[in-house]
Amino acid sequence: MNVGDRVRLMSGREEGIITRILDNNIVEVAIDNDFTIPVARREIVVIAAEESKYMRSDDVIEAPTRKQPPAPVLAEKGIYLAMVHQSEELLAATIVNNTDYDILFTTGEERNNQYRGQQNDKLAPKATRVISHYHLKDFEKWPSLVVQFLQHRNGAPALFEPVTKRVQFRANSFYKSKKTAPVLNKEAYLFQLDTKPTTIDPDKIKEQLAETADQKETNYKLQAPEHEVDLHIEKLTEDHSSMSNNAMLKLQLETFQSALDRAMAANMHEIVFIHGAGNGILRKEIQKILSRTPGIKFFEDAKKEKFGYGATLVRMK
Repeated sequence: MNVGDRVRLMSGREEGIITRILDNNIVEVAIDNDFTIPVARREIVVIAAEESKYMRSDDVIEAPTRKQPPAPVLAEKGIYLAMVHQSEELLAATIVNNTDYDILFTTGEERNNQYRGQQNDKLAPKATRVISHYHLKDFEKWPSLVVQFLQHRNGAPALFEPVTKRVQFRANSFYKSKKTAPVLNKEAYLFQLDTKPTTIDPDKIKEQLAETADQKETNYKLQAPEHEVDLHIEKLTEDHSSMSNNAMLKLQLETFQSALDRAMAANMHEIVFIHGAGNGILRKEIQKILSRTPGIKFFEDAKKEKFGYGATLVRMK
């Protein structure tokens, strides 16, 4: 099973698309291209292309249509990130290698300066790879996508410089980027990741790697969060009177995600998130994220005699 496969839930007739691989046993599935749920691999089956083509549930016989010539490819040679419609609402983030070289690539998401790796692989010339899926309704919450790649070809006379490209999505430029994606020959929101390959001196690479390692060792120190993280808005910002409910919820969830990531990186065994009782929205969103996060052993209401129903205890593996 791969990201982008269409699957059917064995417990019913619902169908969806695999949007993420959460771990070896769990995948995230977008049902009817709308909401996403975590599902065990054993509970779904991949729908073969032949089934969707020849075994339609409504048994309607359609009149043959005249084949239309493929749309002209407007983009030039290069390496692209293409956001391709899977439905009116769901977009597939796709790496497109429209060059004559193999590329070795990694991808990840960046939120609030916190990076989370997604995929790494080799992509052949004139090939594509879906790396993730995003809903248009959540556009304002999309992370920055970070793509790193290195071009390579057996027998090539030069060594090419690795490239890191960060794509930040903004509404004023996103909707102006629509073109026909090369290789895919589909309309997409298209972002070029490469420039003309630059040859470099191998000795210079060694110097740069040594400098980078020294900087990381000097500047980076992981700071573990407190055992109890208070997510009440007045604890996170002094001036919240003018914030909308959505803005406050976004800040609370970002603080929660940052603390959870640092707790797992620091190998903490458990952490408590104090979210309050309120209308239950923050608690529900937190537990939804926890349910699809690998590395979580279990989560439950924290001690009621201390927190009432306003806190969640998270135990890590």
